[in-house]
Amino acid sequence: MEMREEATLDYQSDSERTESKAGVMTKAELVDEVARVVQLTKKQAETIVNIVFDSIVDSLRSGQKIELRGFGSFRLRSRKSRTGRNPKTGEKVEVPSKKIPYFKPGKELKELINKNVSAGGGEKTGTE
Repeated sequence: MEMREEATLDYQSDSERTESKAGVMTKAELVDEVARVVQLTKKQAETIVNIVFDSIVDSLRSGQKIELRGFGSFRLRSRKSRTGRNPKTGEKVEVPSKKIPYFKPGKELKELINKNVSAGGGEKTGTE
Protein backbone atom coordinates (compact mmCIF):
# COMPACT_ATOMS: atom_id res chain seq x y z
CA MET A 1 0.00 0.00 0.00
CA GLU A 2 1.35 3.42 -0.93
CA MET A 3 1.64 5.83 1.99
CA ARG A 4 0.61 9.38 1.20
CA GLU A 5 2.11 12.20 3.21
CA GLU A 6 -0.88 14.48 2.57
CA ALA A 7 -3.33 12.13 4.27
CA THR A 8 -1.16 11.60 7.33
CA LEU A 9 -2.02 13.60 10.42
CA ASP A 10 0.73 15.54 12.17
CA TYR A 11 2.63 13.79 14.95
CA GLN A 12 3.05 15.88 18.08
CA SER A 13 6.42 16.45 19.73
CA ASP A 14 6.99 15.44 23.37
CA SER A 15 6.56 19.04 24.54
CA GLU A 16 3.24 19.39 22.72
CA ARG A 17 2.07 16.08 24.18
CA THR A 18 2.63 17.19 27.77
CA GLU A 19 0.71 20.40 27.12
CA SER A 20 -2.35 18.62 25.67
CA LYS A 21 -5.72 19.39 27.20
CA ALA A 22 -7.03 17.11 29.91
CA GLY A 23 -9.63 14.71 28.55
CA VAL A 24 -8.30 14.84 24.97
CA MET A 25 -6.43 11.92 23.47
CA THR A 26 -3.90 13.03 20.87
CA LYS A 27 -2.59 10.98 17.98
CA ALA A 28 0.73 10.63 19.83
CA GLU A 29 -1.07 9.23 22.87
CA LEU A 30 -2.98 6.80 20.64
CA VAL A 31 0.33 5.64 19.13
CA ASP A 32 1.77 5.18 22.65
CA GLU A 33 -1.27 3.13 23.70
CA VAL A 34 -1.10 0.90 20.60
CA ALA A 35 2.63 0.36 21.17
CA ARG A 36 2.03 -0.53 24.83
CA VAL A 37 -0.92 -2.90 24.30
CA VAL A 38 0.49 -4.76 21.30
CA GLN A 39 4.09 -4.55 22.56
CA LEU A 40 5.51 -2.89 19.45
CA THR A 41 7.96 -0.06 19.06
CA LYS A 42 6.47 3.43 18.86
CA LYS A 43 7.63 3.64 15.23
CA GLN A 44 5.79 0.42 14.34
CA ALA A 45 2.66 1.56 16.19
CA GLU A 46 2.82 4.95 14.44
CA THR A 47 2.97 3.18 11.06
CA ILE A 48 -0.10 1.12 11.94
CA VAL A 49 -2.08 4.15 13.12
CA ASN A 50 -1.08 6.09 9.97
CA ILE A 51 -2.14 3.21 7.72
CA VAL A 52 -5.56 3.07 9.40
CA PHE A 53 -6.06 6.85 9.08
CA ASP A 54 -4.77 6.90 5.49
CA SER A 55 -7.08 4.01 4.54
CA ILE A 56 -10.09 5.85 5.96
CA VAL A 57 -9.17 9.05 4.09
CA ASP A 58 -8.51 7.19 0.81
CA SER A 59 -11.81 5.31 1.05
CA LEU A 60 -13.77 8.51 1.72
CA ARG A 61 -12.01 10.26 -1.18
CA SER A 62 -13.12 7.48 -3.51
CA GLY A 63 -16.71 7.81 -2.28
CA GLN A 64 -16.79 4.66 -0.16
CA LYS A 65 -18.52 4.33 3.20
CA ILE A 66 -16.46 2.75 5.98
CA GLU A 67 -18.34 0.47 8.40
CA LEU A 68 -16.64 -0.73 11.57
CA ARG A 69 -19.15 -3.11 13.18
CA GLY A 70 -19.78 -2.27 16.82
CA PHE A 71 -17.89 1.02 16.54
CA GLY A 72 -19.51 3.16 13.86
CA SER A 73 -19.34 4.30 10.27
CA PHE A 74 -17.67 7.07 8.32
CA ARG A 75 -19.36 8.56 5.29
CA LEU A 76 -19.46 11.74 3.24
CA ARG A 77 -22.24 14.28 3.33
CA SER A 78 -22.66 16.80 0.55
CA ARG A 79 -23.26 20.45 1.23
CA LYS A 80 -24.86 22.51 -1.51
CA SER A 81 -23.34 25.76 -2.72
CA ARG A 82 -24.80 28.84 -1.08
CA THR A 83 -24.43 32.56 -0.75
CA GLY A 84 -22.60 33.53 2.43
CA ARG A 85 -21.60 36.84 3.92
CA ASN A 86 -18.12 38.11 4.77
CA PRO A 87 -18.35 38.94 8.50
CA LYS A 88 -15.85 41.81 8.24
CA THR A 89 -17.26 43.65 5.25
CA GLY A 90 -20.80 42.29 5.04
CA GLU A 91 -20.15 41.58 1.35
CA LYS A 92 -21.97 38.60 -0.23
CA VAL A 93 -19.69 35.67 -1.08
CA GLU A 94 -20.43 32.50 -3.04
CA VAL A 95 -19.57 29.41 -0.98
CA PRO A 96 -19.00 26.40 -3.27
CA SER A 97 -20.52 22.97 -2.67
CA LYS A 98 -18.32 20.55 -0.75
CA LYS A 99 -18.19 17.13 0.84
CA ILE A 100 -17.92 16.84 4.62
CA PRO A 101 -16.79 13.67 6.44
CA TYR A 102 -19.31 12.44 8.99
CA PHE A 103 -19.01 9.82 11.75
CA LYS A 104 -22.06 7.96 13.00
CA PRO A 105 -21.41 5.97 16.19
CA GLY A 106 -22.62 2.37 16.27
CA LYS A 107 -25.16 0.97 18.72
CA GLU A 108 -22.53 -0.98 20.71
CA LEU A 109 -20.29 2.09 21.09
CA LYS A 110 -23.22 4.18 22.34
CA GLU A 111 -24.20 1.44 24.80
CA LEU A 112 -20.62 1.10 26.12
CA ILE A 113 -20.32 4.84 26.66
CA ASN A 114 -23.73 5.17 28.32
CA LYS A 115 -23.17 2.05 30.44
CA ASN A 116 -20.24 3.81 32.18
CA VAL A 117 -22.23 7.02 32.64
CA SER A 118 -25.29 5.29 34.12
CA ALA A 119 -23.09 3.21 36.45
CA GLY A 120 -21.59 6.37 37.94
CA GLY A 121 -18.31 5.98 36.05
CA GLY A 122 -18.85 8.98 33.78
CA GLU A 123 -16.58 12.01 33.55
CA LYS A 124 -16.77 14.71 36.16
CA THR A 125 -18.27 17.92 34.86
CA GLY A 126 -16.29 20.25 37.10
CA THR A 127 -19.44 21.43 38.87
CA GLU A 128 -19.24 18.74 41.55
